[in-house]
Amino acid sequence: MLVIVIENAPPRLRGYLSRLFLELRAGVFVGNYSAKVRERVWATIQKSIGEGNGVLAWTAPNDAGFDFETCGTNRRVPVLLDGLKLCALCPPVDPGGPVQGPGDQPNEVEKSVGSLTIT
Repeated sequence: MLVIVIENAPPRLRGYLSRLFLELRAGVFVGNYSAKVRERVWATIQKSIGEGNGVLAWTAPNDAGFDFETCGTNRRVPVLLDGLKLCALCPPVDPGGPVQGPGDQPNEVEKSVGSLTIT
C-alpha cells in the first residue's frame, strides 16, 4: 500500500496523481503498486513539487511496518533513532532570521524517558 500526501502542489501534479491513485481527501492519495512504480512516481513528485511539499509512505518489512520519504520545504524532517525512522519538528522559520534545521534548535525543554532524552 502507498500513501502520498502533498501540500501546495501544482494542479498538474495533482492531476497526474489522481490518474494513478484514489484521492481520499484533498492532497491525500492511496494505491497499491510495486516498488518500481513507487520509485517512478516519487521521482515525478520530487521533480514537479515546486514550492509545495510531500510525503510518501509505504508498507515495508521493518519493525514499524512502514517506511516514508519527504520532499519539499517542510518543518517535519525524517531522522533515524536507533534504527527507527521518526519525524523531528523544526521550529517555525522567522522570515527575517536564518533558516533553522533539526540540529539548530535551542534546548529549552528536556524530558527524560528511560535512557532517551528528548529536547
